[in-house]
Amino acid sequence: MRPHATLIVNPAARSLSEERLRRVERLLASRFFLVTVLSERRGHAVELAREAEGEAIFVLGGDGTFNEAVNGADGRRPLGFLPAGGANVLPRALGLPNDAVACARRLLAGRARRISVGRVNGRRFLFSASLGPDAEAVRRVEAKRGGPRGARPGNVVVALTVVRVLLEQRLRFQPALELKEKGRAALLFVCNAPVYTYAGPVPLRFCPQAQLTLGLDYAAPVSPGPLAVVRLLARAATGRGLQGAPGVLWGHDLDRLEVVCDHPFPLQVDGEDMGDVETALFEAERDAVAVLA
Repeated sequence: MRPHATLIVNPAARSLSEERLRRVERLLASRFFLVTVLSERRGHAVELAREAEGEAIFVLGGDGTFNEAVNGADGRRPLGFLPAGGANVLPRALGLPNDAVACARRLLAGRARRISVGRVNGRRFLFSASLGPDAEAVRRVEAKRGGPRGARPGNVVVALTVVRVLLEQRLRFQPALELKEKGRAALLFVCNAPVYTYAGPVPLRFCPQAQLTLGLDYAAPVSPGPLAVVRLLARAATGRGLQGAPGVLWGHDLDRLEVVCDHPFPLQVDGEDMGDVETALFEAERDAVAVLA
């Protein structure tokens, strides 16, 4: 007898079409008694994952939908992530195709394994979190969505927004973050996977030693000026990462990192705006979630 499974779908995902959804459903239904549920608003996928029935949960959407699902899932039943967003960082970090149909085939032929996740102020994240200008850029991009669950703007808009935020800061950043027992820094990038995000097809690796099976890595530029910002971005784009660069605090495979901000700082997790915070407690949940890969 075939097992039951739930498919959570974000119908506003950037690269999702009705035809692609039906192909994914047919593939999964060849192995499972499948129930499809639609995410209707921000945060809804948390509820859907919490209420999901069956022996597996599949999620068709972008990284924001994946983040919501992992915050609602019980961690015991395996999660299968099917890319339909703009960057699709998590599926690619798991070695999966950047196409939902091809990915569904791969998941049906694969097996479950357990990974670690990060958590900041109680919110789980799968691949990255940060305090600083990229979090502010995430917030501005979120504001450009159409409707409560509209599709995120394309990569060009995202890139231009990041550049605009950096220029507003005049590419100069003061050390306004106190990393407990580590020192002071101006920006903070926390990674649970080696790729922080993608600039189109180019992977940006801020902490290339990070692994989904380990604790958290971080890189925190202390007080970068214009040339340092350019150099650090070049290091990230060429795969060398920020760890070990001059003027950067960093750590590998941590269980905990506590941060106090001199003033409210924007926080983002997996490309989702979490508002302003004055303190941030980052923690690693090792061996926390079962995923199909």
